[in-house]
Amino acid sequence: MAVARTYPEGVTSWIDLEVPDVDAATDFYGELLGWKFTLATPPDSPFRYLIAQLDGQDAAGIGGPADTLPAWNTYVAVDDADETAARVRAAGGEVVSEPADAGEGGRSASCIDPGGAPFRLWQARRRLGAQVVNTPGAWNFSDLHATDPAVVEAFYAEVFGWVAVDVGSGTMIKVPGYGEHLATTSDPGIHERQGELAPPGFADVIGGLVPAAPDEPSGWQVSFTVTDRAATADLALRLGGDVFARRDTDWTRDAVIRDPQGAVFTASQFTPPGS
Repeated sequence: MAVARTYPEGVTSWIDLEVPDVDAATDFYGELLGWKFTLATPPDSPFRYLIAQLDGQDAAGIGGPADTLPAWNTYVAVDDADETAARVRAAGGEVVSEPADAGEGGRSASCIDPGGAPFRLWQARRRLGAQVVNTPGAWNFSDLHATDPAVVEAFYAEVFGWVAVDVGSGTMIKVPGYGEHLATTSDPGIHERQGELAPPGFADVIGGLVPAAPDEPSGWQVSFTVTDRAATADLALRLGGDVFARRDTDWTRDAVIRDPQGAVFTASQFTPPGS
């Protein structure tokens, strides 16, 4: 039996999408990424929240009232949402939604970092976080696009103990010890699989820190793994989305996509050197 994937404090653990039309979102992402959906809220609740699943495993959430602004949210795992919310304030961030229970799944809070990027806290109970990642159709990373990287780097280091490492082509965000946690729980072969291909300490990486473009606000952007960037981009267009950027890195071929309701995400094809 597979070991459940758990997330130590400070590791990005969950993503969800807030949209005014939940049914339209499930149609788009179900077709694009192969997701199936289960209802997590009571049938008579005015707020609908669905769990997207890939091969029967939790991949992401979709929900929202009719007046919400479409956006993907990134959650950071914490041991105590109330205590972490206090640290957020002390470090210069803002808590815009106080910690509150999300049914039996866990406890969450909505925050904004000093650079203006929204993020959320997740204290897991029954719902541990994403159970399928880094495979086609699943969440890969969330990267922080920051107007002032130095300011937010210091903030997240104080609140979560994150370590930012400049690797020349970008900045990796690490949670020290996360790789060992994976190796001793849900991913025992992670070090052998990464081998000499990945940079040293890559198993501890939970995201990236990217300078925002001149006209881009600070924010967290989610990426999904896909097998073929071109095919995914073409499908997104046929489904009513918009592909407004394509970029190649040393490791990936990416397409930045806006879904039909306006939420932005990245489809990322892994293309390591020599592939």
